[in-house]
Amino acid sequence: MFTQEAVLNALRQVKYPGYSRDIVSFGLIKDIQIDGPAVGVLIELTSPSPEVGEKIAETARLILRNELPGLSDAHVQVRVPQAAPGAPTPAPGATGARNRLPHIRRVIAVASGKGGVGKSTVAVNLAVGLARKGYAVGLLDADIYGPSLPTMLGLAPLEQAVHEGHLVPFAVHGIKAVTIGKLVDAERPLIWRGPMAHGAFKQLLDQTHWGTLDYLIIDLPPGTGDIALTMAQQLQLTGAVVVCTPQKVAQDDAVRAARMFQQLGISVLGVVENMSSFIADDGKEYDLFGKGGAQMMAQRLGVPFLGDVPITMSLRINSDSGNPSANFTGTSASDQRLARSLEAMVGSLTSQIALTTLRGGTARPTLNIS
Repeated sequence: MFTQEAVLNALRQVKYPGYSRDIVSFGLIKDIQIDGPAVGVLIELTSPSPEVGEKIAETARLILRNELPGLSDAHVQVRVPQAAPGAPTPAPGATGARNRLPHIRRVIAVASGKGGVGKSTVAVNLAVGLARKGYAVGLLDADIYGPSLPTMLGLAPLEQAVHEGHLVPFAVHGIKAVTIGKLVDAERPLIWRGPMAHGAFKQLLDQTHWGTLDYLIIDLPPGTGDIALTMAQQLQLTGAVVVCTPQKVAQDDAVRAARMFQQLGISVLGVVENMSSFIADDGKEYDLFGKGGAQMMAQRLGVPFLGDVPITMSLRINSDSGNPSANFTGTSASDQRLARSLEAMVGSLTSQIALTTLRGGTARPTLNIS
């Protein structure tokens, strides 16, 4: 009945007490859940003032009811941090040095312990799948050693635009995309030392005009090296998705990737098993690499399993031709199985993000005002 954008537009009328700016522009809206005629909103403040939280919650409920005809229930939850004795009051939306992307609501890293397991395939299809659900989505190709997006998104004939010193993302398949593959010669080997990789990633973050996004998906290089560490230091991540294939050798490396995020204090939203089987055009399924290994690994780690993605002829063709949107619209038996798998993966991810957001919070104690 309602869209995320309609809810956000209504909340833009809620001014932060004492400021001329609204709570949306301050980046305080952390989650929106829509269930038919009911809407739930999570607002997270940085000011340790219950009075401010109560005023914002009351105003938000009133405006939502006035601006959304047919609304049956407006559940507004406001998280207010408890201040340490003598601590200064931060400005609205100020979350420290890691809040580099204030207009992006959720940042999701897609990682793998080793190369060749289909991490970029999963990242691209997650981004396109989220966009098909109506979200504003960006995709950052941070695999600066082997960028795949120019091929997988069909960017070869397009030129990278720059406006006022900032990269303008490519608008393709309903998403905004940026890749270092469009900033260097296509056949040039990308030989990066650690500081160079660190600097390149920071430039892609800081010099891209993303606009306002619901999700930014970051396709990381494989392994547990410099880029992953830089990202953890620079960004307020919502969480990470780890991609694995069914074989034991791939699981060993995926475990290391998951443990890295946990050690860095980043939530592992779940594991995706890619290449879980091969599905022929007649619908017959073959377990080329075994099946279910990544799911057992997720259970062992105590993290969610987001789903499996099969190999199909059309998935390979669509990836090579730069048309990932077609992965969701095929008509053959194998195409329909692929589309169902991708849609289930996207649905599982959004559910896990909602759970993580609602039970998460800052490192400090918080008060919840409902």
